Amino acid sequence: MQAFLVLEDGTVFKGRSFGSSGERTGEVVFNTSMSGYQEIITDPSYKGQIVAMTYPLMGNYGINKDDVESRKPFLEGFVVKEYSKIASNWEKEQSLGEYLKENDILGIEGIDTRRLTLHIREKGAMKAVISTLDSDEASLIEKARNCRGLVGIDLVKEVSIPEKYNFSQVKGAKYKVVVLDCGLKYNILRELVRNNCNVTVMPAQSSYEEILKIKPDGILLSNGPGDPAAVDYLVKTVARLIGKIPIFGICLGHQIIGLALGGKTYKLKFGHHGANHPVKDLRTGKVYITSQNHGFCVDIDSLNKKDIELTHVNLNDGTSEGLRHKKLPLFCVQFHPEASPGPHEAGYLFSEFTKLIQKSKKQETLNHA
Repeated sequence: MQAFLVLEDGTVFKGRSFGSSGERTGEVVFNTSMSGYQEIITDPSYKGQIVAMTYPLMGNYGINKDDVESRKPFLEGFVVKEYSKIASNWEKEQSLGEYLKENDILGIEGIDTRRLTLHIREKGAMKAVISTLDSDEASLIEKARNCRGLVGIDLVKEVSIPEKYNFSQVKGAKYKVVVLDCGLKYNILRELVRNNCNVTVMPAQSSYEEILKIKPDGILLSNGPGDPAAVDYLVKTVARLIGKIPIFGICLGHQIIGLALGGKTYKLKFGHHGANHPVKDLRTGKVYITSQNHGFCVDIDSLNKKDIELTHVNLNDGTSEGLRHKKLPLFCVQFHPEASPGPHEAGYLFSEFTKLIQKSKKQETLNHA
């Protein structure tokens, strides 16, 4: 079936559909990962976005139930140069096209993804429509221009869980961690368990009192979609939690912490989406290749440098990738240390989080002595 991808600036791409049919709007972005399409599709941070893969062939190893990163896909569309009709892998349970159709996600192939990527790099990420129903280019351009986009939109409430649940409650675990679900990836939870934590997952809308009622040793703010400045209720809650309990933020969680500390965020031209972004740890001088998925960034210059230290920087464009509080038990990073997909070089940060919790507990014991 013929399908169209039309951008708000009037650029038109024609291709063929696979997966579901219909029409969706969203911001179109490109992802530079060569593999890991299943984890990308199930990353809730892509809510409100149409994802175009720069690597030309997708679908060649199929889909399996073990590699999903959330309860369902949340992205608006999936764009590839070529969809592989043959999927060969011992874990394969269904094809990529079958999975997209089952979850009502539009896929489009036959697109010149190199041209699309270069266009976005030059002009910036923009609103778009993907459709198998409408072939009128003028109509599609109008639909793209009129879609809601991401700026000023709270998408966290559309992906966060409705009720809290225990991911792990293992006897003998040293720490109790609450994860606030802004659109989390499951591997964050797995990494916490590997680092000797019992994990309770709570909705992003949870109140300050509800969180403290769990009596956690630490709090992790997860990744998630959209404009962090629109998630004002979480910013206010985190501002109250800072200094009360150790906090670790990832991606959107990093941005929420930046806002809670009194800083500002801004939208990047085309964002960082992929598994090959170099980030330098300014404390050690080491460079890590990281997995990333975000369209907004913390303005480090808007924060009080007396209390806040920049810890990581993106070597591609110099943007802030991590910060910590100099006095309080708090740090966060813009990239994804849990990977999935991508390199696991930054996994040490989960260990840093548990060390921060341990240090905080020792200090608390001394204060009560």
